[in-house]
Amino acid sequence: MKKIPLLFAGLFLSLLCFNLSLLKAQEITLPELPFHLTAEPWQPSQQDKSAFLDAISATCRVVARQQDASGAIIDPYLDREHQYATPYFAFAVGVLLKAGRGDDLKEAGILAMEHSTGNFAAGTKSIPDEHGEFFISPLAHALELYRPHVSPGTHREWVDRMKTPLDVVMQNFDGRINNWRTYAMKGEWTRVQLGLVDRDQAVDFIETAWHELSQRVRIVNDKWNLYQDWSSDPQSLAVEAVGRGNLIGLVMEGYDGPSVKEMKAAIRRGTQTSLLLQAPDGQTPANGRTDNHIFNDVLYQLAFESLVEDALNEGDSLLAGQYRRAANLAFNSILRWQRTDKPWEGSFYITKNHFEPGLRVGYQPASQWGNYTGATIQHLSEAWLSRTSEIQEKPAPTEIGGYALETDGKFGSFFANAGGLQVVANLRGASIPKYNLSWTPLGVIRFSKSGWDARLGPSDGEHDLKAGTRVDLQTGSGDTLDTYRRLSGVTFGPEWVERGHWVRIADLAANYQAVPEVHFVHPLLVKFTLHYSYVTGRGGPYFKQHFTVTPDLVVSRLSSPQSLPYGLTVPLLENDGRPLETGMDQQMVYTGYKQDGDKQYFISLNRDTQIDSSATAIRSTYGWLKPIRFESKEASIDLMVYPKSPGDLEAVDLQSSFSWTDEGFSTALAKIGEKYYIGTTAAGGEGRELDLNGDGKADVRFDKTCQFILQLEDDKVIRAEADREVNMSYQGASYFLSASQPIDL
Repeated sequence: MKKIPLLFAGLFLSLLCFNLSLLKAQEITLPELPFHLTAEPWQPSQQDKSAFLDAISATCRVVARQQDASGAIIDPYLDREHQYATPYFAFAVGVLLKAGRGDDLKEAGILAMEHSTGNFAAGTKSIPDEHGEFFISPLAHALELYRPHVSPGTHREWVDRMKTPLDVVMQNFDGRINNWRTYAMKGEWTRVQLGLVDRDQAVDFIETAWHELSQRVRIVNDKWNLYQDWSSDPQSLAVEAVGRGNLIGLVMEGYDGPSVKEMKAAIRRGTQTSLLLQAPDGQTPANGRTDNHIFNDVLYQLAFESLVEDALNEGDSLLAGQYRRAANLAFNSILRWQRTDKPWEGSFYITKNHFEPGLRVGYQPASQWGNYTGATIQHLSEAWLSRTSEIQEKPAPTEIGGYALETDGKFGSFFANAGGLQVVANLRGASIPKYNLSWTPLGVIRFSKSGWDARLGPSDGEHDLKAGTRVDLQTGSGDTLDTYRRLSGVTFGPEWVERGHWVRIADLAANYQAVPEVHFVHPLLVKFTLHYSYVTGRGGPYFKQHFTVTPDLVVSRLSSPQSLPYGLTVPLLENDGRPLETGMDQQMVYTGYKQDGDKQYFISLNRDTQIDSSATAIRSTYGWLKPIRFESKEASIDLMVYPKSPGDLEAVDLQSSFSWTDEGFSTALAKIGEKYYIGTTAAGGEGRELDLNGDGKADVRFDKTCQFILQLEDDKVIRAEADREVNMSYQGASYFLSASQPIDL
């Protein structure tokens, strides 16, 4: 018997352990979400998909005005055709024609098809910016859309052009292995379905891309099956939806190659994960390149729409209804950035602000008007085609809450949600610049709430790593904002004095990390702590920041065992292309939209409070953020974050009603204990009883310990739900609750 050399034996064992660890990682389950009741009264949106066509047609009419005599869409800021703007326009017009809309755009669409199929047939050097992969799927699908509208001869010529071999149209055939490869995978299968290319060759290309060219490892080996683009560190949660979305398209179009089972499992699990990452106001998660671009939300919309039919086929009507609701949230999110100014009326800004696009606020180098306007109408059109069933919406997980999720370490993010109020933190920041920018600052980056505009709680987005660069930005009001971009980021997190200067955690990505510790999770109450510590020999102070998340507000407590001056940084949005209404007094600061719009309040809970507003505003993808520092001589810095909608309790009344209790705290909105929440429209927690009216007597009892939610109306329980089978008694009556089955009382 041959002996295995010691070196190779060790290598074998290492590989075995590595593969076993990967297997174990994939066995980790997503947080259980056993509840269906929401903290506030919930109504389905009844969003009709004709609204998608309204947005597509309005944008296409603006795009059509940029078309030249050859059929190319000319980017108005670059003065040339850019990337895939023309084929995406052609496809979108084709979808409008299929829907019986857009007759006035038909000739422009036909001209765009003629131009783009001609470029495609001539090969990569004739394709704008050598983006041939992006042309395949939209042009192939558009062939059938335009068949009734062109002569048989023209259609045959287009079909012949679309048979051009992949290696002729795909530049750097073996080199583009990030999300660009998934465009080619999806496109080749579309061509197989239409009989344009050889099936065996296409399957070989897809399987090789999956196994040999890294596509499998990018998504299968991720903790939650999110797509790792490997184009930044940490990974981009914005770009994630691109690669996963194309793989969804490949599978949902009926791919039947050898790896389809594994692909389907990955995209199903990854898309269920993204239900938890979506903000309650419909936005995709922030961070990474293409952070806070409009088309990101459309990608989430398309992914959710695509999985509706899959869930129905699997007999899961609840999941299908959640996907439909999440898709509608994503679509309605983008409408906030639909332009009203002529001649752009009806089209969309590129990034989530109202600055003139020529200023490129929040842009990356690839961000241009033509390609990303094209991406918006392309994916909206695909979403319209994907919606084939009319089903009843169900509350989306992001509206229910009751989870705390840490992403794979490659993404380094943490999400907590209680009752539709979400807190997002970056556990790592970008220490390696991308395009000389940091797209992922360390610290808490987003507060979001159902029915409320999450831009008011921002600190996400890029900041410039080139100190001293002059910036002059024209605002929507005609004023000019003059400042210097500095080596400076801003998140909701600690700030302290180092060598005589204040430094913020957002700027120390190379030296610091955050580690989450989850204490309690319930749909109405989530408690966790972020531990900030240095990870290099540089050294530095340690901080812990405790969060209590409720459906109404968030309470943060920041402390450090070291004796040093420190504070809590609050990012205040001052201008998103239009000035916001901001204010400050001795105990609170706020920002908000004028004319009785949403507002965000940051309210000190310390008796001793100093607020410093001397720091220079910095520019994020949303706009200009003013770093505000809260300080106190007390043992901790305690702050309340209050997202206020019109008609909600005034901030001054909320502040005056706040009081600490032995178990937690109390406000005019709710009473919070160690493991319970009692509000005006919902109550619940973990235990066997609950005193709703504070008279010292239990109003609701259960025969065993459980987690439960009670919906309230006029101080009475009208619905109940528990996470297990229990008997409940209330007002002299007994009720049997099956696990995860709401009942009306």
